[in-house]
Amino acid sequence: MKSLVLTFGTILFSLGTFAQTQKTPSKDTAILTFEKSEHNFRTIIEGQIATYEFKFTNTGTMPIVLSNVKASCGCTTPKWPREAIMPGESNVIRAEYNSNGRPGTFHKNIFVTSDAGKQTLTIKGNVVSEPEKPKSPIIINN
Repeated sequence: MKSLVLTFGTILFSLGTFAQTQKTPSKDTAILTFEKSEHNFRTIIEGQIATYEFKFTNTGTMPIVLSNVKASCGCTTPKWPREAIMPGESNVIRAEYNSNGRPGTFHKNIFVTSDAGKQTLTIKGNVVSEPEKPKSPIIINN
């Protein structure tokens, strides 16, 4: 019984020591906050380049650099600021979707890598062919 109490006490002491050596969170943090992470274009005409700007703010206390922004396919082109975003500043990541030759629904991701970690943005919608223009009326003489 004594050895059981001694073993249990040793385990509790070890856990207490481990808990005291854990790092406390730093006051200096990088936080990238997007107004929204998904945009639905709904319906677009085939051939259009659909564009949306994802607005973000550095809500942390450290400057943030977007080290890489890439799309899940070649039909989507992201454009992003290359300079550091200071705490409290806002900017945008512009996503352009080329619908030429791509009728039907689409769902594309944009992967953002920064000092604040990795985040995913999404664009989606439906590409339809341009409606045909009405043909000249046929005139029948009776």
